Amino acid sequence: MTDKKPPVTALLFDMDNTLFDLVGAQVAACDCVVRHLGHDDGDDLFSYFLNTPHGFESTENIRQYMQERRISTNGMYEEACRIYATEKLRHITPYPGVTKTLRAIREMGFATGIVTDAERVDAIPRLGKCGLSSFFDCMVTFDMVKVKKPAPDPFLTALGTIRARPDESIFIGDSPRRDIEPCKKLGIRTVYARYGDRFSKTRDYDGADFVIDRMDELLGIVKGLPASGS
Repeated sequence: MTDKKPPVTALLFDMDNTLFDLVGAQVAACDCVVRHLGHDDGDDLFSYFLNTPHGFESTENIRQYMQERRISTNGMYEEACRIYATEKLRHITPYPGVTKTLRAIREMGFATGIVTDAERVDAIPRLGKCGLSSFFDCMVTFDMVKVKKPAPDPFLTALGTIRARPDESIFIGDSPRRDIEPCKKLGIRTVYARYGDRFSKTRDYDGADFVIDRMDELLGIVKGLPASGS
């Protein structure tokens, strides 16, 4: 007797670094901030977003950077934050093949959703800037569920919203720890978006059901799986 999996009806996506290069946009924004402050170490500023307790998206990282270099935060901090937010959003664009792939997936009739650790106030403008908002039936953000991945709650909330079971769903994400591993525990099939993984020491992770190096490779995977009604 074979273990036949049910047809796929839904695709869930991580957002940052899966649909677009958030890290690249952050680095570009940091470059603009340090130039405004009269410095030239944008990579140094970005390292604060990676290695401080404030969090990956917190502008408190900019405050700490300024304070440790004895740069006055009086008035300049608020302007630095404005520049950072403006430039980060300006530099966000979809990875090659993302728009075409999402359009094809919608035309194939799949339910779709986003599961992201970003706050809704950040996620909506980013999707809008990329022109991707219309491709998704739901979006689960950190402020909706109050926990971040790899907790199961964000994934289960998205599945409940689009009324899909784990075993008939696929999740596409760039983080083995926060995307792939929790989904496998839930029984969701997984696609490792290796092209967007900026934080693993190596990209030879083999724990996902599938691996892609471009988003448009997803279409071949989806077309090769049993579909509803087949």
